[in-house]
Amino acid sequence: MIRIGNGYDAHRLVEGRPLILGGVEIDHPTGLLGHSDADVLTHAIMDAMLGALALGSIGDHFPDTDGAYKDISSLILLQKTHDLINQKGYRIGNVDSVVAAQAPKLKPHIAAIRKSLAECMGIPDSLISVKATTTEEMGFEGRKEGMSAHAVVLLTAI
Repeated sequence: MIRIGNGYDAHRLVEGRPLILGGVEIDHPTGLLGHSDADVLTHAIMDAMLGALALGSIGDHFPDTDGAYKDISSLILLQKTHDLINQKGYRIGNVDSVVAAQAPKLKPHIAAIRKSLAECMGIPDSLISVKATTTEEMGFEGRKEGMSAHAVVLLTAI
């Protein structure tokens, strides 16, 4: 049996925060604002994983009202989410994702992001696709106010 999930996340860019995407810190003058490390890509992937099994959202499992998740690495949350889907009898078939950001250029970081996500979940990086796009200066991403990410995850029964 297969299950498919879709995830989306968006965070505001602010000064004084590191920019973390897929567990990789990217040199940039602004970073994403959030209760955790605000890794928008990892959050979208986690929501897709949870959605595939109708397990709610990351907010249900890791609420921003819980101090235990303050400034936590999203890779820790991804590991917990991955463990949960395994406990439910599923594994990652593949992940397809895209980050929308006007800046910085993400292409030089894609390989490291894929490797980071794959290592966290203990799967080959060949199962993870990460793409980046601009919004041609339209919307909050185009105005460099924030970033968003979309992810689709295919889960297969173990």
